[in-house]
Amino acid sequence: MKIDDTLFDDGSTFMNPEFLNSDEARGIRILSEFFHPEHIFKKHNIESTIIFFGGSRIKSEAEYSKEYNLLIQTISETDDIHEKTQLELKLKILLHKKELIHYYEEAKELSSLLTKWSLDLGHKDTFTICTGGGPGIMEAANRGAFESEGKSIGLNISLPFEQNPNPYITPDLQIKFHYFFMRKLWFVYMAKALIVFPGGFGTLDELFEILTLISTKKINTSIPILIYGEDFWKKTVNFEYLAEMGMISVEHLSLFRYVNSPQEAFSVLKASFTNNQKST
Repeated sequence: MKIDDTLFDDGSTFMNPEFLNSDEARGIRILSEFFHPEHIFKKHNIESTIIFFGGSRIKSEAEYSKEYNLLIQTISETDDIHEKTQLELKLKILLHKKELIHYYEEAKELSSLLTKWSLDLGHKDTFTICTGGGPGIMEAANRGAFESEGKSIGLNISLPFEQNPNPYITPDLQIKFHYFFMRKLWFVYMAKALIVFPGGFGTLDELFEILTLISTKKINTSIPILIYGEDFWKKTVNFEYLAEMGMISVEHLSLFRYVNSPQEAFSVLKASFTNNQKST
């Protein structure tokens, strides 16, 4: 029998917002961030995901051009020397970020390839694109799935500087977390593959946490990890040096693979999933 929750909307402990938001109820809130997503995924028959990680600051070409033109205009209209210096520094950084624009389109293309392939597989073997739900690479991956008429998940997070969900997430699959560790649990829980595009602290955190979980055998070691954009990543993290200095095992270098194009990444994942199916 289904309980009518409106029966408890009377200030009782069952629906007491003051208690539910208290330190003492933290355990209840944590459990909610496990059971609520689980309920949503079961409702939509989602059992397997492909995770896209990547920077929120990587823009599409249209967004980049808009920001660039606005900044140039602002600089030209500014008379204050100190303010102009700060704006010119911002422009210098923006010009560097132009090198990253192509990753947005490539993330969108790869998501589209995977979504179309998944839809052709049929319900039993299907998987769903999953991102952190924000802008940048996350938006690109959700957009690729959306434009290919597939579902996609957005596991958003509440932050002091609000990270608004991008408009391409399937509405019923947009979930907002308070606790980072519960969000990370759901990233990994149903993941069948991880694709890591260039990004900042958040992307690095997610990549290293998953590599740690796999290297310590806390999660399935058969999950393929693709690090997208070899040039960027080899400048950012010197994995070979970590192995050379004994900080990680040489074998740990085989936990991931660099890829440099949507088609290469798609071919690697397709072959990996096909081989896994044959071995089960």
